[in-house]
Amino acid sequence: MTEPEAPQPEDRQPAYAAAGVSIEAGDKAVELMKVWVEKARRPEMVGGIGGFAGLFDATALKSYDRPLLASSADGVGTKVAIAQAMDKHDTIGFDLVGMLVDDLVVCGAEPLFLTDYIATGRVVPERVAAIVKGIAEACVEAGCALIGGETAEHPGLLEPDEYDVAGSTTGVVEADRLLGPGRVRPGDAVIAMEASGLHSNGYSLVRHVLLAQAGWSLDRHVDDLGRTLGEELLEPTRIYAKACLALAAAGGTHAMSHITGGGLAANLARVLPLELDARVERGTWVLPPVVELVQRVGDVPLGDLEQTLNCGVGMVALTAPEAADEAVRVLEQHGIRAWVAGEVTAGSGTVSLTGSYAGS
Repeated sequence: MTEPEAPQPEDRQPAYAAAGVSIEAGDKAVELMKVWVEKARRPEMVGGIGGFAGLFDATALKSYDRPLLASSADGVGTKVAIAQAMDKHDTIGFDLVGMLVDDLVVCGAEPLFLTDYIATGRVVPERVAAIVKGIAEACVEAGCALIGGETAEHPGLLEPDEYDVAGSTTGVVEADRLLGPGRVRPGDAVIAMEASGLHSNGYSLVRHVLLAQAGWSLDRHVDDLGRTLGEELLEPTRIYAKACLALAAAGGTHAMSHITGGGLAANLARVLPLELDARVERGTWVLPPVVELVQRVGDVPLGDLEQTLNCGVGMVALTAPEAADEAVRVLEQHGIRAWVAGEVTAGSGTVSLTGSYAGS
């Protein structure tokens, strides 16, 4: 039997490429994303991407009497499955930044910089660049710098077209301006800020109900939504950072809560002192059509719905009653529809949602 000829050196595939990792694709992805990262700069950012660590000039903190650094880390959950199924990747970065900076700003901290992490089964440079484009554009909207990140290729762990995104952000707040439970008082108004959609929570429930159980396709046009189901589910997370910083600067706001996993009641309870309650009136707003759709199609009990989805409220502020009208005005000046939805009372640290939603 004739033995096959051994491949000549010039014919051999690089060992790492044979294992499913392309150095060349990674390099191209970096080149494509540079133009977007450059747009997400602050004056304090030192250098550009490509180094081992991002650099931020901390002398900017000298103007603070007692600067407190705040940090947040998060991802976007199973919403990435919608982006992958639709092959649309330039909005998922907004979701990542929203999850990060809107967690940070609730204590009154200004987001300074952000780093991202993208893990994928196969690096497709154009896809990675589209993800980073969304991250960079959202950083501009939030006022923070994108100072670095990592793209990791994980063949065998993830399918070729699968990916996940995560990140971390750092901000700063003056110690005597820190917002939180210690400032909340009886009589404070509960100010609700409208969500742009489902944001980035509850997608396991939504996908189970609408895609798995009902068998709907993402390209199905839904009259109640005025667009396709996929377009609705990919609606980017609203970034409240600049509006909430303006609200904090206006005075009178004592605490804020980002309404993410767990829903309105559980997240609002996180910023209540143990001796106070909050009452939220459902009748002050209408359930968004997509939430009603999930409830109707899946016959989901209201309690389960409210523990999983934001139900139309993406952020809440607890504000002194005499400052409530001004707070609503400040938020609306920043393009955020807001309203007084309830009140803080004496109690034991619990939140109750009362009445029926408007229009129900």
